[in-house]
Amino acid sequence: MKIDRSFIGEVSKRSGQSFDGCFHCMCCSGGCPVSDIMDYLPNQIVRMMQLGMRKQVLESRAIWDCIGCYSCVSQCPNRIHIPHMMDTLREMALAEGVVVGEPDIWTFHREFLKQVDKRGRVYELEFMARYKLSSRNFFQDVVPGMKMLFKGRLELLPKTVHGLDEIRKIGDACYDPKRRK
Repeated sequence: MKIDRSFIGEVSKRSGQSFDGCFHCMCCSGGCPVSDIMDYLPNQIVRMMQLGMRKQVLESRAIWDCIGCYSCVSQCPNRIHIPHMMDTLREMALAEGVVVGEPDIWTFHREFLKQVDKRGRVYELEFMARYKLSSRNFFQDVVPGMKMLFKGRLELLPKTVHGLDEIRKIGDACYDPKRRK
């Protein structure tokens, strides 16, 4: 069986990470706070990339479940940056038109970026209303949301940051503005 190394080579080049040092000690997976909801653990994603399993990796939910908390980076003896790898895999999945493994998470990301582009920060009430309309998951989190509102944890009126043009330039440099739609 011949293994296609082009996929891991592409991920390595785009993320700036070398995965040759991974000896699958599972420290990244053991320290991951969301590993219990992932379909594949972070070290399994690395192994699948090493085996050239492009389709399975890009269609996995795990690349969308990663919250980028860097716990895996601090646990890894070889300092492999799993969040950079996951960011790269998400970008590749979007560029290739792969069906997103976690559509609600993609909806959440998209609405978050719209808020940042609009005001330079998130206006929580509008953000959650738009997210709920997009995901059609209207009643999940209603009780905690109401508690936060009554405790004054959510601002009633939106605020815009100073230097919004600078934030938009950063966003344009990082993301293709067409993908925010």
